[in-house]
Amino acid sequence: MDLSNRTVFIVGGTSGIGRELARRFAAAGSTVAVGGRSPEALSELAAEGFGTFDVDVTDGASVGFARDAVLARYPELDTVVTMSGVMLMEDLRDSAHFPTAEATIDTNLVGTIRVIDAFTPHLVGRGAGSFITVTSGIAFLPFPPMPSYAASKAAVHAYSEALRAQLDGTGVDVVELVPPAVATAGQEKVNPHALPLDDFATEVMQLLSANPTPHEILVKGVLMHRWAERDGTYADLVAQRSKALTMLPGRER
Repeated sequence: MDLSNRTVFIVGGTSGIGRELARRFAAAGSTVAVGGRSPEALSELAAEGFGTFDVDVTDGASVGFARDAVLARYPELDTVVTMSGVMLMEDLRDSAHFPTAEATIDTNLVGTIRVIDAFTPHLVGRGAGSFITVTSGIAFLPFPPMPSYAASKAAVHAYSEALRAQLDGTGVDVVELVPPAVATAGQEKVNPHALPLDDFATEVMQLLSANPTPHEILVKGVLMHRWAERDGTYADLVAQRSKALTMLPGRER
């Protein structure tokens, strides 16, 4: 993928990985717009020179309005990155977890589908472009305190595979970015082994710039997760990660 002359819209790019990727795409020479819900973050990004758009991926009308505004300003748009996501803990022994599960799936999975549906006609109509979906190493190796997050990201992986097959021959590529734990938004406090954001972004941009671009962007730090079943380490790793259930309120083991 030539990163030097693209027009990119990063949905959910107001913080963390999305914000860093916006800066990296811009530094490579691309035109970048960012969508999100935080007025403060959007204002900061506008001051950096990014196009900014208010969008809530849990609201179909909001996604539609954002699409129309983005395409009016950037009719040459060729790359859409779906970054929006929530990552919350749930205790499945307590039925009160359900609203968390519902919100997680609505944002991470259904929100991704809303964005893709909104921009598919444009990208297919121009005969070239890319969707970059964002899953997680947890899609392939669950983190038991976050069951709906794992399920939603596994679903986005499957959806990305199906989308790629359905768009074959249209000129529109589907690339799946699979982050491990990255030191952003407090991750470094929860997981001291989280990959530094700068290192992660550098490796991601190197992989994206490959020709051909891989279907899955797998930094070295996520390979353990992605190939755990193949390598026969899955059961042991899930058991090890289950120790983190003590993070749930009222759980000692």
